[in-house]
Amino acid sequence: MRYLHTMVRVRDIDEALDFYCGKMGMVEVRRSESQQGRFTLIFLAAPEDVDAARTGAAPLVELTYNWDPEVYGEGRNFGHLAYEVDDIYATCQRLMDAGVTINRPPRDGRMAFVRSPDNISIELLQKGAAKAPAEPWASMSNTGKW
Repeated sequence: MRYLHTMVRVRDIDEALDFYCGKMGMVEVRRSESQQGRFTLIFLAAPEDVDAARTGAAPLVELTYNWDPEVYGEGRNFGHLAYEVDDIYATCQRLMDAGVTINRPPRDGRMAFVRSPDNISIELLQKGAAKAPAEPWASMSNTGKW
């Protein structure tokens, strides 16, 4: 068995791509539309996985956009997507500077959570050992749900 992708439904393709690609840095590797099914599928890969994803050797995030409007709710029962990052503090600062709320700051130098525009929880994990606790993160409180 091999992990292929995680599917999340999105309300607005442009808003979702701005978050996942523009702010998180993911790359669109494939897109398909179904006139009969009335949906669009967009497959994204982490930057370091793009080549492997194009050959099917790396997992993807599948954004599903249903053409007919639907209310999805928060989807907390989904869980979260998890990504390893080279520098948890730099990543969180870049996201904050782009207007993304850090719901669970990396107080421990190891883990943070943000949410997509469609309320999908995304866990960011420091690659390797945790970084030493540092401000403003060490004293920052949680914001909202994660």
